[in-house]
Amino acid sequence: MSAAKKVLLVTGGSRGIGAATCRLAAKAGYRVAVNYAANEAAAKALVAEVEAMGGDAFAVKGDVGNEGDIVAMFEAVDHRFGRLDGLVNNAGVVDVKARVDEMSLARLERMMRINVIGSFLCAREAVRRMSSKNGGQGGAIVNISSAASIHGSPGEYVDYAASKAAIDTFTLGLAREVATEGVRVNAIRPGIIDTEIHASGGQPDRVERFRDMLPMKRAGTANEVAHAVLYLLSDEASYTTGAILNVSGGR
Repeated sequence: MSAAKKVLLVTGGSRGIGAATCRLAAKAGYRVAVNYAANEAAAKALVAEVEAMGGDAFAVKGDVGNEGDIVAMFEAVDHRFGRLDGLVNNAGVVDVKARVDEMSLARLERMMRINVIGSFLCAREAVRRMSSKNGGQGGAIVNISSAASIHGSPGEYVDYAASKAAIDTFTLGLAREVATEGVRVNAIRPGIIDTEIHASGGQPDRVERFRDMLPMKRAGTANEVAHAVLYLLSDEASYTTGAILNVSGGR
């Protein structure tokens, strides 16, 4: 099956790493479903950008913290494209800087519902469509983890780090579960990447503060992460599953 006919769903695709992945995927010939939770304008602007370059994309609203939204999102992809070949579990949240003894139950439940359970449910829907066991033609899943999963993020957001550690383990387990069914599952661990997520966590200066602590003395870009995602989705990574690739500038 040529890449030109493949269909990719990117959750949280309207900004940051997700948007960069959508652009690169479209350039590689994928038809792209751009998921967004609230920023419809950004998602539609990205779709227009893809269409202007001759690609095929559409925006699909859905909160990955809501099972009904997830099911509807996948059904929308079915209706629009009639198939699914790849999923990038990119949607996620971070919260304001806090110690564990300052965290509320509501914060913890939101973090795990979106970052962990949402990724599980999206993968569930993707496997139901792509696995040969379920009559599918195979495919690839790339989960977006974080270098925080191995550093723990003490004094900042241990909850976020723990949610990404869960994604690491989820990646390994699911990869082995569907290895004979034509579905590959891998993950990327971005480090300090210059995107809007730091501001959303109340730390717009975080990239600047951490830059000199990084071996490469600079933050990464969303595009650098997206290139790694596209490799793991591609047939060039056909013998790679259960891998977690650090894209973290050496940290």
